[in-house]
Amino acid sequence: MGNYRIDRLVLGAIATNCWIVAYPPDGKDGPEGASAGEIIAGLCAVIDPAEQAGLIIAHLNRRRLRPAHILLTHGHFDHLAALPDLAGAYPEALIAVHREDARYLGGGALEVHRESFSAAGGSAAYVDGLWKAMPAPSRLLEDGDRIGPFTVLSLPGHTPGSAGFYLPEENTLFSGDTLFQGDCGRVDLPGGEQGKIEESLKRLLAMDGGIRVLPGHGPDTSIAAERETRFF
Repeated sequence: MGNYRIDRLVLGAIATNCWIVAYPPDGKDGPEGASAGEIIAGLCAVIDPAEQAGLIIAHLNRRRLRPAHILLTHGHFDHLAALPDLAGAYPEALIAVHREDARYLGGGALEVHRESFSAAGGSAAYVDGLWKAMPAPSRLLEDGDRIGPFTVLSLPGHTPGSAGFYLPEENTLFSGDTLFQGDCGRVDLPGGEQGKIEESLKRLLAMDGGIRVLPGHGPDTSIAAERETRFF
């Protein structure tokens, strides 16, 4: 195994899993452009910075970590509400999202989030109360891309740009809201498509059964366990 430390923070009103992945101090997974062999002890990835940026920053400080990458499994507000504060605290961190969910970041993002949250049955006032201007992404991702130690898997269905981040050294997949324990993400929000999420699930369930799955909400699971649930 690759000696990556993985911590979970459960944050916000919808109990979103924010994952902190501490990189081994050998330089291989640092910011793009780092020289080969450069020592970069203390770097990490933050996957899905949900609400409560102060808790994320406090955790990073306790672990003496700084994010090299801020990775978004998709663009829904409950997975990136803390992004403005986190980006402000760590301006060197590379912010990455799949190209198809880029509209959730940068200029014009407020209306996108208000529409999405209202469609979910919530009040747009909730988004307005927490809103800070969203930074633009540093990098737009495609299927098969490599970012830091992760391989990007395009998993449309919950949103057009839903993605998984596979960490081969730990045989671990960060599945966002595509695959949960015994369930999958909803498709009744803007951009959701049942047919596409079924294809994404088939792709995931064809992977190595030993892969540990760390979802966007709820407990850990595995590919093998989810093959047995037959939930779609």
